[in-house]
Amino acid sequence: MAAASRPTQDAPHVPVLLRPLLEAVAPVTGTWLDATLGAGGYARGLLEAGAERVIGLDRDPRALELARDWTADYPGRVTLVQDTFSNLDRHGQNLAGVVLDLGVSSMQLDEAARGFSFAKEGPLDMRMSQQGRSAADIVNMASEQELAEILFLYGEERASRRIARAILRARAEAPIETTQRLSEIVESCLPRPKPGQVHPATRSFQALRVAVNDEYGELIAGLEAAERALAPGGRLAVVTFHSIEDRMVKRFLQDRSGGGGRGSRHAPEVARPDPQFTLLTRKAIGPDAAEVARNPRARSAKLRLAQRTGAPPGRTDRKAIGMPLLKGER
Repeated sequence: MAAASRPTQDAPHVPVLLRPLLEAVAPVTGTWLDATLGAGGYARGLLEAGAERVIGLDRDPRALELARDWTADYPGRVTLVQDTFSNLDRHGQNLAGVVLDLGVSSMQLDEAARGFSFAKEGPLDMRMSQQGRSAADIVNMASEQELAEILFLYGEERASRRIARAILRARAEAPIETTQRLSEIVESCLPRPKPGQVHPATRSFQALRVAVNDEYGELIAGLEAAERALAPGGRLAVVTFHSIEDRMVKRFLQDRSGGGGRGSRHAPEVARPDPQFTLLTRKAIGPDAAEVARNPRARSAKLRLAQRTGAPPGRTDRKAIGMPLLKGER
C-alpha cells in the first residue's frame, strides 16, 4: 500500500477512480463492504449509486470516529466495523461487492502525530490501528540485515544497505524517534533529487509503513477473505498505488480466473479447478487527465475488477503471485 501524493487542499480526501468503478459495477444493488472506509468516499458513492447497505471497515479507529459525522445522512444503511482486511468475511457474507482502496489515507498523512509523513515533524509511529510495533521500534531494534531487507523488498529502495548502515550508526548515538530525524538520515545517503523526482525518503517510509502494518500480508489475506465473502455474481474492486501491490492483485486475479501460468509445456497437463473469478476488465483502469488535474493523488492509481463465480475458494501461493517475502518467511 503506497504512500500516494496527497490531494490538493481544495479537494481533500477525494476517492480515487470512483466514477469508473461505479460505471464498471453498475447497477449497484445489495450490500457492499468498503474495506478501507477512510473518509467514506467510496461508501457514500456506493450508497448514492443504489447500494442498499454498506459495511464500512477500517483498522484505524480515527476513521470510524469521523465516519459518525456523515453516516447520519444514511440512517440504517451503514454499519461501522474496526478490523483488518483479513477478517472482512467475518462481517459480511453473500455480498454484492467488496472495495479495497490500498492507498494510505490522506487523513493519516496530514496528521503529524501519526508519524506517516516525512514532510511533517512527528513521532515515528505509522501504526494504522494505533496498536502493536511502531516504525520507531523497527528502526531502533531491527538488525542491519533485517532493515536492509525491509527497505529493499517493501520499498524497492536500491540504496537499502547504505541506509541501513546509516540508521545503525545514528541510533548508536541516540534513539531515532521522529520522522524528521529518519528523513534526514535517509537523505544523507542519497543524491539530491532532480526537479520532478520523489523525495529521497519516499521509498524508505513506504517500506517501514508496510512492515509496521503487514500491508502485503493483509492484502493477500483480504483478497482471500473477499473471495469467501462475495456471493456468486458479486464484484471485487481493488485500487492500487504502486507496482508491488498491483502485481500481487493482477496475479491473484489471473490465477483465480484461470489465466495463471501453466508451468512447463513438457510437463504433464494438470487439471485446474474451476475459476473463482471472471475478469471484468483485461487491463487495469487508470485515471483520466481530468481526474489527475483535480486530484494529483490519482496519478499512480490502478483499478482492477472481477466478478465472483460459484466455484469454491482457492488457495494462494504467495511467492507465485509476487508477494515480497522476508528471509524468515521464505
